[in-house]
Amino acid sequence: MTTKVEIQDLTKIFGKKERQALELVNKGHSKEEILEKTGATVGVNKANFKVEQGEIFVIMGLSGSGKSTLVRMLNRLIEPTEGSILIDGDDISKMNKDELRKVRREKVSMVFQNFGLFPHRTILENTEYGLEVQGVDKAERQEKAERALENAGLLPYKDQFPNQLSGGMQQRVGLARALANDPEILLMDEAFSALDPLIRRDMQDELLDMQETMHKTIIFITHDLNESLRIGDRIAIMKDGEVVQVGTGEEILTNPANDYVERFVEDVDRSKVLTAENIMEKPQTLRLKQSGPRVALKRMKTESLSSMLVVDKNHTLKGYVTDEDVLTATNQETKDLEPILRTDIPKVSKDTLVNELYDIIHDSQTPVAVVDENDKLLGIVVRSLVLGALAKTREEEVINEQ
Repeated sequence: MTTKVEIQDLTKIFGKKERQALELVNKGHSKEEILEKTGATVGVNKANFKVEQGEIFVIMGLSGSGKSTLVRMLNRLIEPTEGSILIDGDDISKMNKDELRKVRREKVSMVFQNFGLFPHRTILENTEYGLEVQGVDKAERQEKAERALENAGLLPYKDQFPNQLSGGMQQRVGLARALANDPEILLMDEAFSALDPLIRRDMQDELLDMQETMHKTIIFITHDLNESLRIGDRIAIMKDGEVVQVGTGEEILTNPANDYVERFVEDVDRSKVLTAENIMEKPQTLRLKQSGPRVALKRMKTESLSSMLVVDKNHTLKGYVTDEDVLTATNQETKDLEPILRTDIPKVSKDTLVNELYDIIHDSQTPVAVVDENDKLLGIVVRSLVLGALAKTREEEVINEQ
């Protein structure tokens, strides 16, 4: 992995006695103590983390935790008091206005909660705006804006005005505008918070779909833990201006750094966080070319299995065979597995959530195969594993209620 953004001891003090407050920060005083002694507010307190290229990095916390202040320092909409902000190794906190303008135009775009659309401009003109500021000629910026709108499913609305679109569609326009100049880094500050729950989930899905093809580095701000767990590759949790834990959703749920994080995550439904990768097991398999019906029958008797998955030499899933089919093929002197190979096995990715597996496996006569994008077999999930994970989640809920 390549580090795209690195934050080193990033600090922001609001108030007149900035230097005095900073000295107290460096001595380890709390936010409340510094406010009482100086009247200054610690917005961000020595934040440190790295964001890898192509990941969705979520910064979350309650109101007043410092998350929005932090993200606005990443492109210096808010000037840091102390610390470094490295983008591709270049410290933007030390850049002059021209250098900073170049970074903002070419590397970093931002999407805000309130959409920020110009009511008197059409959807196309709104999407073109960033390119217009950069001085891109009209034909080129229209082409890029239309491409961004097409990717967002909004091209048919390009001649309409913002007030003619729903809130969710307006937010998609804001996202298209940010992506029109093809930024390397996308900053999203509570971008979906103003949307109703159904539209918000749709926008989360669109962001994840977009990320599969565009591979942007996204830093996403939210106060919603479920949103963090759903879209974040990694999550940073903030409290009183400090980053108290950074990790994957699974790491934070299973190993909270302190009591604050533990309280923060105690009500999370783990079936909406745990994935197929967390509960899958290693399967018994047959090699398509190397194994015939007799080998399959012997293996199935030894392992007490009624079916077995079949893979090729690269461990790519080809299908499965049943004990009945294998026995019939043996009696008919069939020499290979291809004539009896079945391909109606359900397949999921390793990132499929446990609560999404229940309906899939409930209707299946076979285990669910966990595969990668090239159909390479990673593992299997059987009904007992899914039910066990769901039962454990319910058991934890009962314990928390007590």
